[in-house]
Amino acid sequence: MKATQSLHELGQSLWLDNITRGLLRSGTLQRYIEEFSVTGLTSNPTIFDHALKNGGDYDDAIRQKLKEGKSGEALFFELAIEDLQEAADLFRPVHDLTDGVDGWVSLEVSPLLAHDTAKTLAAAKALHAKAARPNLFIKIPGTREGLPAIEEAIFAGVPINVTLLFSAAQYAAAAAAYLRGIERRIVAGLNPRVGSVASLFVSRWDVAVAATAPQWLHDQLGIAMAWKTYESYRHLLDTPRWEKIFASTGAKDPTASDTLYVEALAAPLTVNTMPEATLKALADHGNIDGCLHVRACKGDQELAKFAKAGIHVAALAEQLLEEGAAGFVESWNDLMACIESKSQLLQAA
Repeated sequence: MKATQSLHELGQSLWLDNITRGLLRSGTLQRYIEEFSVTGLTSNPTIFDHALKNGGDYDDAIRQKLKEGKSGEALFFELAIEDLQEAADLFRPVHDLTDGVDGWVSLEVSPLLAHDTAKTLAAAKALHAKAARPNLFIKIPGTREGLPAIEEAIFAGVPINVTLLFSAAQYAAAAAAYLRGIERRIVAGLNPRVGSVASLFVSRWDVAVAATAPQWLHDQLGIAMAWKTYESYRHLLDTPRWEKIFASTGAKDPTASDTLYVEALAAPLTVNTMPEATLKALADHGNIDGCLHVRACKGDQELAKFAKAGIHVAALAEQLLEEGAAGFVESWNDLMACIESKSQLLQAA
């Protein structure tokens, strides 16, 4: 049995951290659904940027949209929504079969809005309405300004993927924002079933401390933070409307196992989002032999080792959040420049 199927049977959803037009039109995504038990996916500006730079799959669509007077951000969101609508339709049977628990795709608001509550909320509502798919999450970062936007979006009935979370404290703040939105819907007599996931970034922890942590602690901090956050999640299981997602689980240390984080974070009622290379590695030689629920109680014990090594994880969590938001802006600007360059080339041709 493939490790991907083992994860699925354990009760953990396996989502792909990739979406391109080529992936859709070639039938590759459908094959991943059938052969690798993939039940959802996420997108981000970097993924689209790479797809635009490394092929011509979008050229015809860009030409048409240029003729329609579209450019820049508006052009990008039309391309992205078209792809995600097609992906959402592929996952719709899973979404219906699981009564809305699984089978989701995600679209991110502009990272330029990460510190603007009102504009983030407006963008989330507009993008979700334009996509017109019940199994499409809008991604909002868990910044200080993002949290009230998350609450308001949930209250408005917009499903949200809370992204850029790094710690149990940040997760708890996002969970509280979600629950406030749901509670307000109940008071208002609205349907309380509005989907949400919280995306905990794992591998960036180990990248951040690679130069300062002792060698014997390398590639362990991300897992320890995930264990601790999973423990917080378990405390919220009395509210089963809430699901948890582990994001960015592709190992970035070339000396580490390419399935390191996936194998360490196997757990029911969670989602593991991984890059395409990690998905293929997991299917080829992954080994799922345990459950995170058994290991989560070790979170404090493992984190204590890093505290003794002089690594202050609470401060680092805030630093990673801010650096992540800035990195998303850089990726967004690269994407907009790529669209402008591609548009000029196609118009000239």
